[in-house]
This record gives sequence, structure tokens and C-alpha cells, in this order.
Amino acid sequence: QVQLVESGGGLVQAGGSLRLSCAPSGRTSSMYSMGWFRQAPGKEREFVSAITWSVTWSGVNTFYSESVKGRFTISRENGQNTVYLQMNNLKPEDTAVYYCAAARGRRDLEYATQYTYWGQGTQVTVSS
Repeated sequence: QVQLVESGGGLVQAGGSLRLSCAPSGRTSSMYSMGWFRQAPGKEREFVSAITWSVTWSGVNTFYSESVKGRFTISRENGQNTVYLQMNNLKPEDTAVYYCAAARGRRDLEYATQYTYWGQGTQVTVSS
């Protein structure tokens, strides 16, 4: 089992920044692709970003939804499953609970069904 704990959420004004962190615990000897999803009130959970793992740093790939591309940056500690989401130029429509997730594979990471482990989520609220 792998437990994921998100942190870094909060309240910020539009145009501001937040950095989310996701720290895994438990059976972390295996490497996972890591993803971020979000769910706003009354809406379905949606893909935000993902990062694969690789035995070489140059082999890591990142993916973003169109709505956050150019504003959000995902990164991970080299050789570890700890992952970050730097969110800049936040907009009120970014308001949601953000979830970290871990997947064994490295494909189709925009689909929630690819992920085995999920965190409890952290609230991000952007005021206008």
C-alpha cells in the first residue's frame, strides 16, 4: 500500500501562486507516475497534470490539461515519488479540491482509471 498526503493548498487572490506537494509513504520502493486531478463543487474530477518516472532524468515526461498549460508546472524529486505542482497566475476557475495520485504505468495518465493510489485532497480557493 502507498499513502499519499497532499499539502500546500489555501486561499489566494486571482493572479497569485501556490505550490502543492504530494509526499508518499508506505511501499514507496517502486517508482510511480504521479498525477494531479481536481474536483470543483458540482463537477466531475478532471485531469490537471502528470509526470512519468524514468531510470534516467532525461526520460521523464510531463503532461498538462489545456486549461493549466503555461501556468502550472509539475515536477518530482529525482528518483523519488514526491511530486510538486507549482501553480501560477491562478484564476477563480482553478478553485477545487486537488488530488494527488500514483500510477504504475506511464501511459494514458489523463485518465483517473490509470491510478492505483489517491490522496485525500487539498483545497485550493482562488478569490476574484
